[in-house]
Amino acid sequence: MTFPPLLLITKDPSHPLAHLALRYTRALLAQTSNDDSDNADKNLESSENIKQPLNIFFYADAAHTANRLRWQSADQVNLTQEWQALAGQYQLPLPVCVSTALSRGISDTDNSARHQLHSDNIATEFQLVGLSELAMMMQGNCRLIQF
Repeated sequence: MTFPPLLLITKDPSHPLAHLALRYTRALLAQTSNDDSDNADKNLESSENIKQPLNIFFYADAAHTANRLRWQSADQVNLTQEWQALAGQYQLPLPVCVSTALSRGISDTDNSARHQLHSDNIATEFQLVGLSELAMMMQGNCRLIQF
């Protein structure tokens, strides 16, 4: 049994490695899509053969990527919007560590109510999760790639 690679993104969206993570993900998803279309005839018998091509986890300063209020100048790539587009296109979950997000001022509706914050600011497609999600992604023969 093979496990999908895990991309652990830890860099702030302004860091070059954060941009590299996005480019790497695009390339990997494009390759996986091409492989899937080449093998479409072989996989017609069951939808169980469809598996997630990779796991992604935003941690530490990468939590800033999930902030829908983060402004980006027009001459720069808006990583938040780019990740949202990829998530929509490939039905890819975008989990963000809840602790690191909250400590950086990023919150969803539930955590805003729980911690008596004035509002939420998490971008669509991103979700706040506990570190147990990361631990589950790392089980088995996981290939971890950190950006």
